[in-house]
Amino acid sequence: MIDYPTFCRLRQLHDERGLKTSQIAAELHLDPKTVEKWVDQPTYQPRQGTQRPSKLDAFKGQIVALLERHPYTAQQLLQQLRTQGYAGGYSILKEFVREVRPVRKPAYLMLEFAPGECAQVDWGSFGSVSVGSTRRCLSFFVRVLCYSRLLYLEFTLSEGREQFLACHRPAFEFFGGVTEKVMIDNLKVGVLRHPLGEPALFHPRYLDLAAHYGFRPVACQVRKGNEKGRVESGVGYVKKNFLNGLDIPSFAAVHPAATLWRDTVANVRVHGETHRQPSDLFAQEKPRLRPLPAMPYDGAVVRPIGANGCCHVLYDNPRHPIQKIVALSEIHGPENVGRALQDALTFEAYGCEYIANLLEQRQRQATPPAALHLTRRQDLLDLELPPADLTPYQPKSNPPHP
Repeated sequence: MIDYPTFCRLRQLHDERGLKTSQIAAELHLDPKTVEKWVDQPTYQPRQGTQRPSKLDAFKGQIVALLERHPYTAQQLLQQLRTQGYAGGYSILKEFVREVRPVRKPAYLMLEFAPGECAQVDWGSFGSVSVGSTRRCLSFFVRVLCYSRLLYLEFTLSEGREQFLACHRPAFEFFGGVTEKVMIDNLKVGVLRHPLGEPALFHPRYLDLAAHYGFRPVACQVRKGNEKGRVESGVGYVKKNFLNGLDIPSFAAVHPAATLWRDTVANVRVHGETHRQPSDLFAQEKPRLRPLPAMPYDGAVVRPIGANGCCHVLYDNPRHPIQKIVALSEIHGPENVGRALQDALTFEAYGCEYIANLLEQRQRQATPPAALHLTRRQDLLDLELPPADLTPYQPKSNPPHP
């Protein structure tokens, strides 16, 4: 027995393309005898012989009437039919409900964007990963250009505000420019609150980031995540194409693999909607991007942390800044590095780059002014000057009293 779409395809191959029975069987993966049977049938006959009665037949009219009255679930219908003598199973009832009330998928308006107009940002998560002697939740930051679909990907161990702000800097540098606006979901790290039907209240640090790079932040409407469907698709694509079945031995190993996949797979594939490679469309979009500022944004977040009873302090920073500060102490000495750390705290300049800059500035000694060198003696020593007129400085004589 074949279904109706297969029958239509079979008749098309036979009537329009003139294929033989064996060719049709190979094309549709059917038995040649089955093809011979249906080639001789002018119309589709879905059922042959007598149909076995079902325990649900006596209740089908009642089920339709109940569904017209209210959108009951199959489980609710089962409870009502049990009281009226229904002795059938739940699966057959559920299948019949799907036939008379198909699942309705919501319709969405496809948003169109001009080159350089908008980028969409979102987080994704995927299990855990080994970090040293423990395991941490694995998250990833995705940024997609709405026109070209060019994708930026970065993995983190947290979805906090510091990571959210810090991931924007390499993303902007990867694209080589800034879009007019950036669309995000109502993430707490970017949006403080977004009342239904009202403008969103953005986090001050995110507004500061937007002002630094010159883009306009846009928050999706409440429960309207489909508005950022491009980055939603990007997050799903990362999970299905890159992370699915990937063996990640440690957190340090995921970054090189993600960069290679991004450049050799994600951004050079033929996109399902544009039918173009994102890298090709990006060549048209890049001239429309706004230039980057001269200095990158400092996304550091300061949080006071106390030591525990064992005098241990928990930190969640990358290992590289700590290693660089230790290396600076070996070059410049612990005392100089300690002083630079204190000055950095005073100036609220957090980062190993600031420490290195302070040390380099102090190491530079001002060049003392050199003595004036005269090449010819007569230039300044053999000058003839007229005598000075001291008349203005002589006291005036007082006039006689009358």
